[in-house]
Amino acid sequence: MSRVGRKPIEVPKGVNISISAGQVGVKGPKGELKRVVPAGVTLKVTGQVLNVERADDSRENRSKHGMLRALVANMVKGVTDGFERKLEINGVGYRAEVAGQKLNMALGYSHPVVFDLPKGVSAKVDKNIIILNGIDREQLGETAAKIRELRAPEPYKGKGVKYVEEVIRRKVGKTGAA
Repeated sequence: MSRVGRKPIEVPKGVNISISAGQVGVKGPKGELKRVVPAGVTLKVTGQVLNVERADDSRENRSKHGMLRALVANMVKGVTDGFERKLEINGVGYRAEVAGQKLNMALGYSHPVVFDLPKGVSAKVDKNIIILNGIDREQLGETAAKIRELRAPEPYKGKGVKYVEEVIRRKVGKTGAA
C-alpha cells in the first residue's frame, strides 16, 4: 500500500469538504478549490478526518492513491494557511514593482517586461525579492517558474531571477592570454 495514500488528512475547524460526482471541493477561510477525483480512487470523510481509498492494487490505482492524497492535503493547507514562493532578482539595474495584477520588471533587456499575474496569485516586492502568495500550490509554482523563465540565472555572474533557496553553481570565466 502507498505510504502517502494511507496517511489520513486532518481537516481543521472552518474547512468544509464536499465530495460529489467525481469531484472534491475544499472551502476554507482563504477561499475555495475544486479538483476532479480520478477513477479507481475514492474519498471518505469521517468526522474531522479524510481518508483516500483505492479500488484495487493495480499499478495505476496505487499511483493515483498517493497523488490524490497529496493534492487534497495541499488543497486543505492552501485554504487554511495559503502558500508562499519567493524569487530573488540579481543584477545591476534589475528591479521589479507590482501595479495591480501586473508585475513590471527591468531584467536587462532593451524593454521592460510586464507579467500578468493569474487570478488567485498576488505579489509583493521587497527590495530585490518578489513574494508570491496564493491558495493553489500548483498554480503558484507554475507562476513562479514562468517568472524565473523570463531571465534564468546565468552561471558566470549569477545575474537573473532565481528562487531564494536555489543555489547557482558558479563557473570560472576566461582567464585571458597570459
